[in-house]
Parts: sequence; C-alpha cells; structure tokens
Amino acid sequence: MTAMQKVYLLVPLAPLLGSLIAGLFGWLIGRTWSHRVTIGLMIVSFVASVVVFVDVLHGNTFNGTVYTWTTSGGVRFEIGFLIDRLSALMMVVVTAVSLLVHIYTIGYMAEDPGYQRFFSYISLFTFSMLMLVMSNNFLQLFFGWEAVGLVSYLLIGFWYTRPSAIYANLKAFLVNRVGDFGFLLGIGMVLYHFGTLDYASVFQKAPALADQTVEILPGSPWLLMTVICILLFIGAMGKSAQFPLHVWLPDSMEGPTPISALIHAATMVTAGIFMVARMSPLYELSETALSVVLVIGAITAFFMGLVAIVQNDIKRVVAYSTLSHLGYMTVALGASAYSAAIFHLMTHAFFKAVLFLGAGSVIIAMHHEQDMRKMGGLRKYMPITYLAVLVGGLANVGFPGFGGFFSKEAIIEAVHLADRPGATFAYWAVTLGVFVTALYTFRLLFLTFYGQERFRQGAHGGHGEHGHHGVHGPHESPWVVTLPLMLLAVPSIGAGWLIGPILFGDYFGPAILISPEHGAMARMAEEFHGVLGMMAHAVFTLPFWLMAAGIATAWYLYIARPELPERIKERAGLLYTILESKYGFDEFNDWFFAGGTRKLGAGLWKVGDVRVIDGFFVNGSARMVGWFSTVIRRLQSGYIYHYAFTMIIGVFVLLTLRNFLGRWLG
Repeated sequence: MTAMQKVYLLVPLAPLLGSLIAGLFGWLIGRTWSHRVTIGLMIVSFVASVVVFVDVLHGNTFNGTVYTWTTSGGVRFEIGFLIDRLSALMMVVVTAVSLLVHIYTIGYMAEDPGYQRFFSYISLFTFSMLMLVMSNNFLQLFFGWEAVGLVSYLLIGFWYTRPSAIYANLKAFLVNRVGDFGFLLGIGMVLYHFGTLDYASVFQKAPALADQTVEILPGSPWLLMTVICILLFIGAMGKSAQFPLHVWLPDSMEGPTPISALIHAATMVTAGIFMVARMSPLYELSETALSVVLVIGAITAFFMGLVAIVQNDIKRVVAYSTLSHLGYMTVALGASAYSAAIFHLMTHAFFKAVLFLGAGSVIIAMHHEQDMRKMGGLRKYMPITYLAVLVGGLANVGFPGFGGFFSKEAIIEAVHLADRPGATFAYWAVTLGVFVTALYTFRLLFLTFYGQERFRQGAHGGHGEHGHHGVHGPHESPWVVTLPLMLLAVPSIGAGWLIGPILFGDYFGPAILISPEHGAMARMAEEFHGVLGMMAHAVFTLPFWLMAAGIATAWYLYIARPELPERIKERAGLLYTILESKYGFDEFNDWFFAGGTRKLGAGLWKVGDVRVIDGFFVNGSARMVGWFSTVIRRLQSGYIYHYAFTMIIGVFVLLTLRNFLGRWLG
C-alpha cells in the first residue's frame, strides 16, 4: 500500500475512530475529552482530504479495491475507493463543514446530557458520508447510503423523550425506505444486466446496452437505461428530499440545530445529487430519465420555496429553502449540467450551513424560542450572528458577488439552453423561484434582526429545542458558536469565484460524462467572459430584477408596512391555507398510507388472525376434535349390546352401498 493510499484510508477512518471513542468511552473520558478527540480526528480527516484534493489536482487519481467482502457466482462484492476530482471536491466540502459543525456543537450542546453521544453520532455520520462519496462500486455506495440514513434517524430523534422528535425520525426513516426500495431495485438491475457492481465496468458496458429493452409490464417495453436511471433516481428523491418524498426534511428540524446544518447543508441531502452526477454515463443514455429528473426538480424548487414564505419557525424557513435549492441542483442534473449541480452543491453547503448555524445562534439568544414573530431588532444584540446570516442570506438569494449567485445563474442559463421535454416548465420554475427565494430569505432577516423588538427583556423564553427558560435578554453567542459562522461566511462569498475553472475549465474531466448532443454547458463556456463579465451581464437579466423585486417586497411588507402581511393572509384565504398546510402532503400521508396501513393491520388482525387463524384453524380444529371425540366416546361405551348394535348398523350400511353401486354400475 502506497503512502497516498494510506491517506485515502485516513480520511474516513479518522472520524470513525473518533465516533467509537466518544461513543464507547465517553463516560470514561468525560465531555471535554470527547469533543477534543472527535474534533482532533476531524481535523486529521480534513487535512487528509485537502492533501488528497491537491494530489488529484496534480493529475493523480485512484480507482482500486481496499478488500473483497465476498464472492458469489463469479461476482465480486468489494470495498474500494474512486478518488477523482468529483470525489476529492466532495471530500473537502464534507470534512470542512463537518469540522466546523463539531466546533459549533461545543457551544450549542454545552448543557445537554447527551453531549458525548451527540459527538459520537456526528462523527459516525461524517464517516458514512465519506464512504459514500469515495466508493467505486454500488455495494459500497449502498452501504454509505443506508448508513447516513441510519445515523440521521439517530440524530433527528436525538431528544428521544420528545414525541415530536420520535415522530420526525420515524417519518424520515420510513420515507427514505420508500426511496431506498427503488434504489435497491436499480442496483439489482445493474447487477443482473451488467454482471458487476464496479462503476468503471458498468460505465464501460453501458453504451452497448443503450438500446436494450425490458418489459416492466407484459407488452410494454422500456429502455433498460431508462428503468435503471429512474429507479436510482427514486433513491435520490428520498435522500435528497425531492417531491413527493420531501415530507421528512422539514420535520427533521426536531433534531438539534448542528445536525440541521450537517445533514441538510453538506451531507445527507446532497448524496442523491452526487449519486446522479456520478452516474452521468448512465443518465446520458436516457432522455426520458433526464426529463423526469428535470421536472421533479423544477416542482420541488418552486413549490417548496412558496411554502417557506408562510413559515414562522426560523429553522423551518431554512429547511424549506434547502428543499428549494435541492430542486435547483436536481434541475441542473436533468439539464445535463452536472458540473453546475455540483458547483451549487458546494456553494450551497457553505451558505446554508451559515443560515442553519446562524438560526441556532439566534435560538440560543432567544432562550430556545424559534418563532420569528417573537423576535425582531436582534441586530444590535447579535452583530456577528447578524452579519453572518446576512452574508448567508445574500448568497442564498443569488446576490451578485456571493457564492449562490454564480451557481444559481449557471443553473438557470443551463436550463434555458436545454432542449428536452420539460425544459420550458423547468426554466420558468427556477426563474420565478428567484423572486420567491429573495422574499422568504429577507422576510427571515427582517423579522429576526430588524423592526421593533417583539420579545420582553428578562422574560422567560419560549419552549424551543431544549425547552429551557431564559432569565435575561438576548446576547451574542460564545466564540465556539460565532467562529464557525465567520469561517463559513468566507467561502459563502469566495467559493462562487471558482466558477471559471470548475464549470468551464474541464475541472471534472472524465469524472463526469456529457453526450455531445447535450451541449448546454459547452455553449455557456463559449459565452463566458470571466467572473466580472458575468456579474455585469446579470444586471440586465430577468433573474436579477426578480431577486431585487423579492427583496423590495420583503422590505415593504415587513419593514415599511408590517401590518400588511396579516391582511394579505386574511384575503388570501384558500391559497394561504394550502401553503400553510404544505399542500396537504402530511395529512394525505397520515390518512392514506399511515391510516391505510393501520386499517389494513386491524383488518388482518380481526379477520385474518382472530377469525381465520385462531377462530377456524386453531380453535376450529380443537372444536372439531372435541365434537368427534364426543361422538366416538358415546360409541366406545364398554357395553356388549352397543357394540352389537354398531356392527348391525355397519353391515346394513355396507349392504345398502353394495346394492346401490351394483345398480349404478350395471
């Protein structure tokens, strides 16, 4: 094993070791050493990721097996690493955000009795995500895929004494199982038709199977690639919270804020985006699958953004913002702009982590009150948090010069140039979504940091994440909370300036494959005249003015005329009710799926178990044996005349049958 291969192993194994030490021996080493060990090993993982990234930039890639798990029927099931520019970039993003979340956790979870357990979980989560992005085969991909799902279940339900947390983690677990069922079917079809789970072998054989069809239903042939890609995307819909499997993500805000930043900014929810980008050699062979991806992403991007406008919980606003941005990434994938999707994944990881951690800082200051209607005027009390959230908000809306601007502009332009079914709908969805994003983002900023103070100094805080009560006014959070905010604010601005080499400089190389006929990114590269030119051109485009209109609308509604939102709410009537109920998905799922399952279970219990199994087979057979025994007991009396009478009756029956059969036969 070479020195570089040892570094590859160090990246995922360091956080795994930290998780084991904090989880198994946290009671022994105490709170302080638990966070020191996990953070120290996260630093090791981050530094190793940077070393790998630099090595990859010098042209050194790796695709090999770490060890063979088992061999069955000539198929090798292996654990291996694929280290190229796509995975190296993801490794740096995941470890960087995770490291800062670890540091932030020291301040946020300082009073929580599950302190060591929490550090163990987030380190284990980081290990799982790294195994996913570094995998070179579908087996390891599925392992990482399920591992992040399992640990997210543990993290969302971290406060397991709260019924709402248990409901949220169960909901996340079940919804993701729906997506994972499709994902597993897709992997099964890959194994059946390709005879291997290795990425390189599958991608090499894929063009030869591009025209092969399979019959899902008799008489209706589908292209094999279309079926495989759609099944894999169903998994991505669950993990990356795409319509209609998006319902778990907002409720997952029941978990502590640090995991909101970790799961919903840089890791779990981006796993589906990464997977589709990694599978670009397959998706490029199916126009139908790409159109499905495009339309699903467009629906998620626009309609989930609308829901964010009516949310009052500060974390839920950011959660629905995450849903919307994941929709933007998915739209980019459907437009064959894989590099734009990964670029937005990177910029979004930083600025959305700022917004989540900033929301957590506000929640701490407000004694765990999360309702924005009970905040206001926090700018003067929390200047550092305010500036960080402002930077994250400007990046979120795509303000020129900030990270989100470059990646969002690239996605909108790529969709505009895309030529496939659903592209027109997707273009208008993501374009109008710019106005929606600006409105809900600055609504959050204005309600939280501007206007009159809607809290009482020295009053008890509300019941928030921990249910603690405060006895003093809001104040700036400790340095372990504000330092990660400041550090994340820097790439929230600067990461976008890398657009040239990442999108138009063939950064990804062979890691992402785009068919020649899907030339949106190539056409964009021809028109790209540098970062400053892109910013200057944006001033004359529709998205820029929609963003400005969104900010102006938010200012007018929540600063100039703060009484208007309530009047609009009253007049909106049904529209507001639809948005407030989140389109009724939760109610429908509770009634149809959960309620239907309960009724089916009750029916199987009362009819199948009580009546059929217990009533007929168990008790019925017992009753039959009892009846038969009663009859036999009467015949087996011990009296000679009873036996003689039985013999005469028997002879009579036999003679009758003989005569009857004799006449009938002949």
